[in-house]
Amino acid sequence: MLKLCDNPPHPLVSVSILSADFGRMAEECRDVLSRGADLLHMDVMDGHFAPNLTMGVDMIRGVRRHLPDTYLDVHLMVERPGDYVEDYAAAGANMLTFHVEVCEPLVSGGIKAKDLIKRVHDAGAEAGLVVNPPTGLDDALRVIEPVLSDIQMVLVMSVHPGRSGQKFMPEVLPKAAGLRQLAGPDLRIEMDGGLNTQTCRDAAAHGVDVMVTASALFGSDDRTAVIDAFHRSNA
Repeated sequence: MLKLCDNPPHPLVSVSILSADFGRMAEECRDVLSRGADLLHMDVMDGHFAPNLTMGVDMIRGVRRHLPDTYLDVHLMVERPGDYVEDYAAAGANMLTFHVEVCEPLVSGGIKAKDLIKRVHDAGAEAGLVVNPPTGLDDALRVIEPVLSDIQMVLVMSVHPGRSGQKFMPEVLPKAAGLRQLAGPDLRIEMDGGLNTQTCRDAAAHGVDVMVTASALFGSDDRTAVIDAFHRSNA
């Protein structure tokens, strides 16, 4: 099993199964892992925070059953992440990330990030926070900085959450660089949205060391070459 706390020698490839063939999910996951992918990224959407419905707990449980040794990176694009923590961790999630945009002090009466992170850890999973494109670094840090020593990853969205296949938003790159400068080498900085064999280089240059790929991988005739390009993006 991947140890996310280890500083990786090259960017890790986290494959978003949102773009996989849902009718052949286990086969699709095994294929990308056999070609060098490091972990699987699973987008959970509630139809409110993000305009889609995806990845119920049975999907997590099913993937875990077929792939017992694979790191499952579960992204909670939901208004009430606290409703999901224990069930998803028990189903096999290794990482649970939730959005700063549902947390205090950005939202009055919102989630208390420190309390939810503790619940994630108590449930046996690692914890991370996610930042959407419109949220500036200063606002994001109002949530992130007080819990920086408690989390294992920050995910910087490079598209608006909800749909696969959107165009990469380069304006988020300084946000990733700012987070890397603050956090140092031990925190994983993940980026999700529009990454391909060209944009992955820009991401790596700004401190990203976990890269989510979806349509660029599943839409390619040479999945191995795509994963290799991501792995070499910091060279």
